[in-house]
Amino acid sequence: MPYSHHSHSGQFCKHALGSLEEVVLEAIKQRFEVYGLTEHVPRYRLEDLYPEEVVSPLPTGYTSKLFCQRALSICDLSNQFMRFLDEAHRLKEVYAPQIILLVGLETEYITDDDLNHLHTFLRDNERRIDYIVGSVHHVSSIPIDFDRDTYEKALASFSGGEGVHIPGNRQMEQFLSAYFDAQHALIRQFQPEIIGHLDLCRLYSPSLDLKQYPIAWGKLVRNIEEAVHYGALFEINSAALKKEGWTSPYPGKDVVAVSTDHVTLHHRCFLTVLSLSRRKMADSLCLMTVTDRGLSVSITSMWQTT
Repeated sequence: MPYSHHSHSGQFCKHALGSLEEVVLEAIKQRFEVYGLTEHVPRYRLEDLYPEEVVSPLPTGYTSKLFCQRALSICDLSNQFMRFLDEAHRLKEVYAPQIILLVGLETEYITDDDLNHLHTFLRDNERRIDYIVGSVHHVSSIPIDFDRDTYEKALASFSGGEGVHIPGNRQMEQFLSAYFDAQHALIRQFQPEIIGHLDLCRLYSPSLDLKQYPIAWGKLVRNIEEAVHYGALFEINSAALKKEGWTSPYPGKDVVAVSTDHVTLHHRCFLTVLSLSRRKMADSLCLMTVTDRGLSVSITSMWQTT
């Protein structure tokens, strides 16, 4: 009885594949009982567009305008997300006899403007959003999950670059702290039901020992305690297994261990039953399990839905 609450489609997200309906049909085929449809909320500055969203030159040998990719505008991003909501709710109704579909959104926090816009968006679309995946993808307004170059650029935005990968290095401490502070702002202001990829900040340094950075580690523990206090869940995200150097999903077992230290058996965020929805409750069994009191994470099954 698997479920998922963080998904993307190629129809509404440049780094995914397949139409939203194809994603739903595959989820049904794989016998998901509950499936969350989530796309990234719109960004509000042109400088925050990703390379694939910016106009590309014609491929060599082609002159037809059919092969010209037009740059997205800020208006395009907003309209695209509203079309996602329309389609997600259409699919939710059409496939109700076969699967429970929840309609959510994944947050962005690039500048404070993103949070201000999110407050407005949630107010205006309250009845259409079942839940929130609270995720951070930027530090110093620079994406940290696009490629190694931009990750290193975000890291370099902090002072003290010598020996950056030496445990306790000041630059890495500042970088990690900024990530967890942004995460904390999301948690405090929006109380997202799902905390997305908790330790994405070490995407390109998978062996990084967070405990070697005591200030940042304290901020991570603070975030976990606050999220647990209101009943949030921390996703186990298998996307990490496709990344170089990762042998486990997000979050790493060190974070899983500290998380399970702060939750009771009934509320273990990584296990058993998920009670979720911003407006109504839907229970489903988790396909992930945590063993040995959170010291290791196992994935019993994996599905590809795009």
